[in-house]
Amino acid sequence: MRPSISIYLDTRKAKTNNLFPVKLRVYLSKGKQRTQKLYPLGIDLSVDDFERSYKATKPRGDHKDLKLKLIGLEQRAIDVADSLKVFILEKFERELFRDKLAANDVSYHYKEYIKGLQERGKVTTASSYHLSLKSLLAYANSKNRISSDSLYFDNITVDFLSRYERWMQEQGRSRTTVGIYLRPLRAIFNNAIETGDIHKDTYPFGKRKYQIPAGKNIKKALSKEQLGILFKAQALIPEQEKARDFWFFSYACNGMNIKDIANLKFRDIKEDRLIFSRAKTVDTSKSNHKSIMVALTSFPLSVIEKYGNADKGLSNFVFPILTNYMDHNEQDRAIKNFTRFINQHIKNLAKSVKLTEDISTYWARHSFATNAVRNGASLEFIQESLGHNDLKTTLSYWGGFEESVKQEIADKLMDFS
Repeated sequence: MRPSISIYLDTRKAKTNNLFPVKLRVYLSKGKQRTQKLYPLGIDLSVDDFERSYKATKPRGDHKDLKLKLIGLEQRAIDVADSLKVFILEKFERELFRDKLAANDVSYHYKEYIKGLQERGKVTTASSYHLSLKSLLAYANSKNRISSDSLYFDNITVDFLSRYERWMQEQGRSRTTVGIYLRPLRAIFNNAIETGDIHKDTYPFGKRKYQIPAGKNIKKALSKEQLGILFKAQALIPEQEKARDFWFFSYACNGMNIKDIANLKFRDIKEDRLIFSRAKTVDTSKSNHKSIMVALTSFPLSVIEKYGNADKGLSNFVFPILTNYMDHNEQDRAIKNFTRFINQHIKNLAKSVKLTEDISTYWARHSFATNAVRNGASLEFIQESLGHNDLKTTLSYWGGFEESVKQEIADKLMDFS
């Protein structure tokens, strides 16, 4: 289905200057389906001027120059439409109205992707992409000794990325941070290749190319004994008790993260089970999306009873962390504030009983995975419980076997009785 493209004077309503807007008309016809889109070109003309320029066979003077300009705009639209293997109106609009250099501009692709994330309510992810772009531009500007908001795919080579990594380390940033900033860039490359804006040969990542550094897999799991100490610790203030209750709610509910806890609604509770979708993967895993089922034991049920909203309408949130009247940004701030609250007070509680001061809500997820395996659960079960599509991701959550367990296994290797 190819469109009919022409220049059109929209005479339906005159503007305040008594002139009419000139527009680009794109007309699509397929069977009985008719579609017309009009795009303003930022030019206003009288009917007479339009007739004596664009419509005239041999325009003169200024009208000749005007016709050349309008014909040029029309031809550019035709060229863009012809360049598309399959004409899709949204892609046509994007190609037509963006700057000619935008296809190769990393910054442009970042900003468009960030805009899409924000529209879908992915505020935290959008912030991560913004920080990634900011860091890359800071390095590029320090290298070129000029200030620019543009960065081109052609310039991002294996050498560029290796130098960026060294520059980040000179700035005191860890390999983990480098990885956090470069994974969004890799996604932007893949997206630009998929849309046909750059060639796949431009891709600088992968084997025998640049490999994004992985952070050290620091142990984030508490042992069974440590969990018992923390659970029985005497809370010094009510805030520590509340933080501990929600930390162990996360632990007991398959290591559910705080965002998912905040988003729980009463319709997700099915008698003695919770059935929910992870906010992190609900968009990215649509093709193989799976809901997570959590068996509710007495402890998480007691937390719901203790802190849950009184109005148990199915569309209401279980906990008073979010409200249905908040927009995406307000919800994001509320979740971050509640996470900080838990982290602050669980650290102080752990410190009071001489446990690690590095503990955070993330440790609850790792502690669930590690202790479930140590108690005999299969990695496939843990993978399903955590909502991972890749078993490699699940393995990164496992803290390994304790020394006493390793010793017990070694002692039994030669026990043939």
